[in-house]
Amino acid sequence: MIEQTWWWPVAAVDEWPQQDAQPHAVHLLGQRLVLWRSESGQPSLFTDRCPHRGARLSLGRVRGETLQCPYHGWRFGTQGQCVSIPAQPGFSPPASSAACRHGLRAAHGLWWAGMGDPQHDLPVLDHLPSRRLIYGPFDVATSAPRAVENFLDTAHFAYVHEGWLGDEAHPEVPPNEVQHTADGRPLIERYRAWQPRASAAAQGGAWVEYRYEVLTPFSALLTKQDQGGGPQDSYVIWACPQTEGSCRLWFAQYTTDETTPAHELRDFQLAIFAQDQPILESQEPKALPISGGEAMSAADRLSAAYRRYLKACGIQFGVC
Repeated sequence: MIEQTWWWPVAAVDEWPQQDAQPHAVHLLGQRLVLWRSESGQPSLFTDRCPHRGARLSLGRVRGETLQCPYHGWRFGTQGQCVSIPAQPGFSPPASSAACRHGLRAAHGLWWAGMGDPQHDLPVLDHLPSRRLIYGPFDVATSAPRAVENFLDTAHFAYVHEGWLGDEAHPEVPPNEVQHTADGRPLIERYRAWQPRASAAAQGGAWVEYRYEVLTPFSALLTKQDQGGGPQDSYVIWACPQTEGSCRLWFAQYTTDETTPAHELRDFQLAIFAQDQPILESQEPKALPISGGEAMSAADRLSAAYRRYLKACGIQFGVC
């Protein structure tokens, strides 16, 4: 499964802080997983299933350096090995009794799961502004690639975000050129749009310069700045594909705006996504068609390039 060669976001660091001693259930690629942290602080990620009788380990509890199953009390160490079966004191459990452990790392304010042997490293974002805010999670009843494609789409601004990111008097998508990185990721270096309110700090309408870049199959970056020289904002969508027709999203904002309070920046982004979500959840099929089946126009160049990229990557989850 090609998806096992990528790292996937499963939780924000703030959602599962260092002091949280409770197991934390997450969902990825149709599988239930559990994040847990031993008393010494070692984080681990397991399949959320006890190998004994299939009970959910996320319903259990941390006991020292082990995670204890809620059903029969089997205990598992941080590497997944079964270290205790209370019903058989003194017994040394075999390797076949181990829980299924997965790769886990922290980066970009999120926890990332590696379900097999990740061969693609995470994007480097060191060039973005230092002020970072993370919004979410947002649980959305559509596939992860549908959500990412919406993030890359500009033709909906005038209708879904009327009075905010778009104006029905300016629905046109200006000519733009889709380019590709050395590893095949689509990008648009320059895109110009009229926006009545481009950001939380905006004082009125302005022409805004955009740059779009696909980062991974289910993540993308946009950078925008109005031509009046206002703050530069970069936004990343991180999508966790939970099931074929549902996903969990986080949005990270990197901004040069050092004065607008965090709650105002957050409220603006929450309002924008509240406009997107019902449209996203109304789309059928929920999986993103990457082999035809939906009409396209010249305004959809980046969407078409994104679909071709997913197909070239061999992505099979959440597409059709």
